[in-house]
Amino acid sequence: MNRKTLVLPAVVGLLAPVLAACGGTDSGSDGKAAIVVGTTDQFVATEDNPAPLDPAIGYEAGVWNVLRQTVQTLTHVPRGGGQPVPEAARSCTFTDRENESYRCRLRTGLTFADGTPVTAEDVKYSINRVIDIKSDSGPVGLLANIDTIETSGDDEVIFHLKTPDATFPYKLATPAAGIVQKSKYPARSPRNGFQVDGSGPYTMKPEIKNDQVVKVLFTRNPHYKGDLKVLNDKVELDLFPDAKAMGEALDAQKIDMMTRTMSPGQAQQMLEQPKDGIKLTEMPGLAISYLAFDTTDPAVKSKAVRQAIAQVVDRGQIAGQVYGATAEPLYSLIPSSITGHTNSFYNKYGEPSTTKAAGILQDAGIQTPVKFTLHYTTDHYGPATATEFKALKKQLNATGLFDVNVQGTPWAKYRPAQKRGDYAVYGMGWFPDFPDPDNYTAPFLDRNNFLNSPYKSALAQNTLIPQSRREDDRASAAKTFQKLQDIVATDVPVLPIWQGKQYVASRDGLTGVEWSVNSSADLQLWELGRSAV
Repeated sequence: MNRKTLVLPAVVGLLAPVLAACGGTDSGSDGKAAIVVGTTDQFVATEDNPAPLDPAIGYEAGVWNVLRQTVQTLTHVPRGGGQPVPEAARSCTFTDRENESYRCRLRTGLTFADGTPVTAEDVKYSINRVIDIKSDSGPVGLLANIDTIETSGDDEVIFHLKTPDATFPYKLATPAAGIVQKSKYPARSPRNGFQVDGSGPYTMKPEIKNDQVVKVLFTRNPHYKGDLKVLNDKVELDLFPDAKAMGEALDAQKIDMMTRTMSPGQAQQMLEQPKDGIKLTEMPGLAISYLAFDTTDPAVKSKAVRQAIAQVVDRGQIAGQVYGATAEPLYSLIPSSITGHTNSFYNKYGEPSTTKAAGILQDAGIQTPVKFTLHYTTDHYGPATATEFKALKKQLNATGLFDVNVQGTPWAKYRPAQKRGDYAVYGMGWFPDFPDPDNYTAPFLDRNNFLNSPYKSALAQNTLIPQSRREDDRASAAKTFQKLQDIVATDVPVLPIWQGKQYVASRDGLTGVEWSVNSSADLQLWELGRSAV
C-alpha cells in the first residue's frame, strides 16, 4: 500500500474460463488458456517517472502486484498471514536479543530466471541500490534503518540495523527488498522502461502502447525455487481505463478475474442482486483513505485550521453515501482490525460540529472563511473519488468557515505535484506494506516519509517509533501506538476518512480464489488454477 497508494474498494470477480472466440489469451504449456486478470491500474512512463516498475522506484499497490510475481524476496508472509517465513532464503533469524542483527541463508541452487546463480552479493547489491538511489517516491524508507549489510560466502547475508526493529522480517518480505541482477539493474540509477527480471515465480512480458502498459503476460518461471507453490502456467494481466470497461470485459467473458478497481456501485449491485454461479465473499481489508496537508502552506499552516477541518468532516456520511457497504468511517491512521488501533480522532473531536470548529478558529485568531483547494486524482482510486471530494467540499463550505474548491488531476501528474508540495490539501490512500501498526504510522511520521511531508514530530521520530519497534510482542507496543495516534489527532498532518472493505466474487471454474488477494490487497496470482472439467 503499500506503500503504496490505495485503490479501493478492491473487489475481485471471477468468471468462467475464457473462450477462444472471446479472444486475447495465450495458451499455457499444458494447452490450457492463460487465466486472464483485469485491473484498472495504470503503468505509464513519463519524464517524471521513466522507470515505474523498478523496485527502487515503484511504491504503489499496482506496481507491487507486478513485482511480487517476478522479483523474489528473502521472506514472505504466508497465505494465511502471520509472521514472515523464508522464501528465497532457507532460514532467517535475529541473532541478538536486541533485534539489531538479522541473518539469512539462501536456498541451495537459487537462480534468476535466465539461469544465473543468485548469491548473497546479489541480495546486498539489490538492497543497497534502493538505499543509494533514494527515490523520493520510492520505498527507501522501509530500508532506512539498515546500517550495513555483510555477506559470508555465496549464501549468507547479515543485516546490521541502526536501531532495534522487530518488524524488519516484514520489510524484507516487500518488493523494496526484491533481489535483482547487477547486469540488468544499474547500481545508482533506475532501470527505465517496463521490463522486470528476477527469480520469482513468473517471468513477465509487457505489451506497450504509447509509453503505457496495456497487458502483461506472466509465465511460470521454470528456474523458480522458493516457498510458493505455483498452480498455473500463465496469467495475463489486462489493464483497463476504468471500472466500466473492465466490467464490460468481464460480462463478455474476455477476462476471468476482475481486480482493482471496481466501483462501489458495481460492488453494491453484486451484494444486493447476486447472480447465479457467482459467489461474493468479503475478505479482510486493511486499506485506508485520508486527506493530507502541506503543513508549510499558508492556507493550512496553522494547526487550528487543520483541527477545524477534522472537527467538521462527517466520515459516516462519506462512507455511507459514497461507498455504501464497501467502506466504513475511520478515526485513526491504524485501521480498527489492526492491533493497537484507537479512535483518537473521535476521542478528541467527537461528532461533527460547526460550533466547535468555529471556536477552534476563533481562539487561534484565524479569519474565516479559510480558502483552499481540495486536490484529488481522477484515475487512480476508482470512479467514486470525484463524488467523495464533492461531498467533502459540500460539508466544509456548508459550515461557512471554509471556501473550498476541488480539482482533479490524472495520477501521472498528480503524484509528482504532490511530492513537490504543490498542493495544500490533497487526497491519498494507503495499502499496508505489511499488517503491523508500524506500517500505518512510520510511513507518515518518520524521516523519508512516503508523502515527502514537511511535518515533523520529534517525539514520534526520536522516541515513539523506535520504542515501538523494540517489542517482539506487537501487542505490548499498543500504548506507544496510542500515543502516536493521539499526536496525529492533535497535529492533524493527515486526516483519516475511511477504511475499505475487500471482496472476492467468483464463479465455478477457477480455484484458489480465497488466496488470490491477501489482506494487504496484494495479488497472489500463483494461487489461481482451474478446476478439472
